[in-house]
Amino acid sequence: MTRHIHINRVTSARIGAAILFAVAALFYGVRPAHAAERPFIIAPPAMDEPASPSHQETAVFAGGCFWGVQGVFQHVKGVSQALSGYAGGKADTAHYDAVSVGDTGHAEAVQVTYDPSQITYGQLLQIYFSVAHDPTQKNRQGPDTGAQYRSTIFATNSQQHKIAQAYIAQLGKSGVYSKPIVTTIEDQKNFYPAEAYHQDYLVQHPDSLYIVFNDMPKIANLAKEFGERYRDKPVLVNR
Repeated sequence: MTRHIHINRVTSARIGAAILFAVAALFYGVRPAHAAERPFIIAPPAMDEPASPSHQETAVFAGGCFWGVQGVFQHVKGVSQALSGYAGGKADTAHYDAVSVGDTGHAEAVQVTYDPSQITYGQLLQIYFSVAHDPTQKNRQGPDTGAQYRSTIFATNSQQHKIAQAYIAQLGKSGVYSKPIVTTIEDQKNFYPAEAYHQDYLVQHPDSLYIVFNDMPKIANLAKEFGERYRDKPVLVNR
């Protein structure tokens, strides 16, 4: 049976960009985007949430196409769900065709549900800044450009805001990044789940050229740099 995959002009553009990468790599020795090639080796945050009994909390991160960000957090121990969606704009524009234009205020984002007794918010931030995306790319990530691909932390409470703000300052002083960190923090913005065909996209399409070039290296980097937090079997939305 052939699986139906929704393809619109933006998804087609992503696939087209991946094909160009493949051709360039074959004929000119061009390498994939830096963010997908190697992680940033960074220290954990000096400020973090306190240890707590087992329960569920949520965090929302944006850092380029949500396919790869979702894929990374689906492989993190202590995460019970990573859901692709939109954050930063209004409900009536929280759909792919509108968000892809780039003027809705939304960013492609991932809502991470996690158990802070297994992994803290600060540890999720470390993974986000190290392997999930490049926080020095403004309104873009790899081949994708536009405000919908911005590097943004959507803090769900004041504690998350303080931890994220302190960590950005810490990383900025570390000298790890060759360019300034452009990650912003947006507070108390609603999160809207993306369409079903975007969920588990990396898992469902591991051989897609876009995924191969831009996202699979992130999973490899997660396993290499955060082995104690990596799980081989991802937690899926469509279980």
